Amino acid sequence: MTGSNDDHRSAVQGDDLIGNYPGRYWHPVAEGKIFCDLCPRACVMAEGDRGFCFVRQNVGGEMVLTTYGRSTGFCVDPIEKKPLNHFYPGTSVLSFGTAGCNLGCQFCQNWSISKSREIEQLSEIAMPEDIAQAALRLECKSVAFTYNDPVIWAEYAIDAAKACHEVGIKAVAVTAGYITPAARTEFYSVIDAANVDLKAFTSQFYKRVCLSEIEPVLDTLKWLKHETDVWFEITNLVIPDENDGADEIERMCDWILNNLGTDVPIHFTAFHPDFRMDKRPPTPPGTLARAREQALKAGLKFVYVGNVNDVKRQSTYCPSCKELLIKRDWYELGTYKLKGNSCGKCGEVIAGVFGDVKGDWGRRRQPVSIERVSKSI
Repeated sequence: MTGSNDDHRSAVQGDDLIGNYPGRYWHPVAEGKIFCDLCPRACVMAEGDRGFCFVRQNVGGEMVLTTYGRSTGFCVDPIEKKPLNHFYPGTSVLSFGTAGCNLGCQFCQNWSISKSREIEQLSEIAMPEDIAQAALRLECKSVAFTYNDPVIWAEYAIDAAKACHEVGIKAVAVTAGYITPAARTEFYSVIDAANVDLKAFTSQFYKRVCLSEIEPVLDTLKWLKHETDVWFEITNLVIPDENDGADEIERMCDWILNNLGTDVPIHFTAFHPDFRMDKRPPTPPGTLARAREQALKAGLKFVYVGNVNDVKRQSTYCPSCKELLIKRDWYELGTYKLKGNSCGKCGEVIAGVFGDVKGDWGRRRQPVSIERVSKSI
């Protein structure tokens, strides 16, 4: 069922809508079971069952999203931390997530949120209008749905994005791109920018390490490029002895070039030991540098490294005249030589969404209480 929430509110009513919201993207099957149409995992749930993501549940024969209006906390970040380097550089973004995930990544670096089975009971209450007003009062350019994948709380993310748009705030999704064609049109219709995490470039990695499939992710990337106006960038977390082989990096870059073109930025980011890969060594900076050089050699124009301090490889250069356009020291912007969306030296158009001037948020990370922000006015 993909229609309005008003069509199927019988399972929950009134104040119970906070944390127990009528879900979309499902259909009934035999004996009171329901089939989830939201992501390729295709969970079938009997009465009371939850999906793999943990936050979608069969209640009275209907789909319920159990984390609507619940957040694990809010923080104002630099937009480059998402990472998005070509979307209003230097501006601030109000970031938040909920609980659960529809992937099973052994290396998850937000596992305390994405793998939680209790945190939804402890989360801050924030309805879509509260989030939009908080972003406005905090003078954020955008709101980011992040920390865990917003696909699994699509109804909440969509409503929050719509509320943000009503007050001139942009909506950003940080996602693994693991969503069905049936659900993605509505979800991305309200998203202005996205960072899509391409975990690796082999089916074996996705199956063994992420308990998922790569093909739906690649399909989402192609669809975003050719069927939408969403600005998106790609992140690849480079894990030693897992997905860091030169051959794999080359094949991934060639696929991006042939299917998405030269302008989509890619971020090669360093792995840090965590969750079920806590014994694995961190990614050597040289591995990231090599991956970046491979991508540039393949013909990709905008290639970055992340989770390491590397000013040269975090900065943006004109692909035509090689002028330094945006200097980045971690998330702090220095030199800024863009004029609108063009190189200030040679006039080359730079792919992305840029303001007239750079933002001045810097590298600050500011935790926020939505309730306190609401009471401050």
